Amino acid sequence: MTYPSRAALRLSLATAIGLFLTANAPPRDYRPSFRPETLKGPPAGVRNEVLVLGTTHLSNLPETPSLAHLAPLLDRLAAWRPGAIATEDLSGLQCDSLRRYPSRYAESVDTYCGDPTAAGRAVGLDVPAANAEAERLLAAWPAAPSPGARRHLAAVFLAAGERGSALVQWLRLAPAERRAGDGLTDELRAKLDKTMTQRNETYLIAAPLAARLGLERLWSVDDHSADTPESPDPAVRKAAENAIRGAWDNPSSQARRVADERLGKGFFQPGGVLALYRAMNAADAPALVYRSDFGAALAEPSGRGFGRNYVGYWETRNLRMVANMRDVLGRYPGTRMLTIVGASHKGYYEAYLNQMHDVHLVDASAVLR
Repeated sequence: MTYPSRAALRLSLATAIGLFLTANAPPRDYRPSFRPETLKGPPAGVRNEVLVLGTTHLSNLPETPSLAHLAPLLDRLAAWRPGAIATEDLSGLQCDSLRRYPSRYAESVDTYCGDPTAAGRAVGLDVPAANAEAERLLAAWPAAPSPGARRHLAAVFLAAGERGSALVQWLRLAPAERRAGDGLTDELRAKLDKTMTQRNETYLIAAPLAARLGLERLWSVDDHSADTPESPDPAVRKAAENAIRGAWDNPSSQARRVADERLGKGFFQPGGVLALYRAMNAADAPALVYRSDFGAALAEPSGRGFGRNYVGYWETRNLRMVANMRDVLGRYPGTRMLTIVGASHKGYYEAYLNQMHDVHLVDASAVLR
């Protein structure tokens, strides 16, 4: 009988060990070779450009900033001259859709959707019909519309569930023309007057900027179709809350809180507005947001996967928000779009937008200098 040599035995043993290790090794992540972000276009024509402005939610401020106070920010954004402005608002059409599924979306509708019923009654249009009518009016919009035409379009936008766009029309009117008529009731006029001073970045930044630039509307691109109701079991709700809050209790979150408190306290001081926006749009800001929030949640170890539920919702929401913007850019090629969104979204917006062939990102830090 012939026995294998020591060399052959060593080779066989090494092969067996290699096969064992390969079979039990963690799977390698597949990396696709197709990289859309490297295939930018178009080869000719005006590019689509997007500037993502991460913002604090102005509702969190202790008082309402005036347009004069926000002027340093508005001046820089106006100098960039966007041709479209997207905001973190639910469209009237999505709110109309969510209302049809109250068992899942009742809380979302209550939180994020205004009631267009009074405006719809005033102009005789439901939400889909009002959106169609607004599109029809804008398609034939004259260069110098009458005050009555603007009042009517504002009323139609309110019926469409697009209060930000209605406010743009209101702001484009001379103060003496901001009155009832042409579809606007006294109730709707009062609503628009109140909206002008609400502590909200859509009403204090986006709409005044659009009016200043001669734009006729805003684009509502938020999405809450990934929302789900909380568990009916109090124990599960408590476990989920403990898991997420426990994940958020980390050094990166503490660093964010300290910075946010400092920037918030200085917001109403000279230079404070730009200091806050420059910090929120700095190159390293999205990584800190991830470490403090979504990365920490992804790593939380609960058996129920509460952190993974949360991150799944967050990624889905951002993907759909970016899809809404891409839809606008696809309809109107060559658009320069400013999109204003809570700072936690900024990194995701830019990462997802950058994958698009026909989207070129603009550095907010350069615009805010």
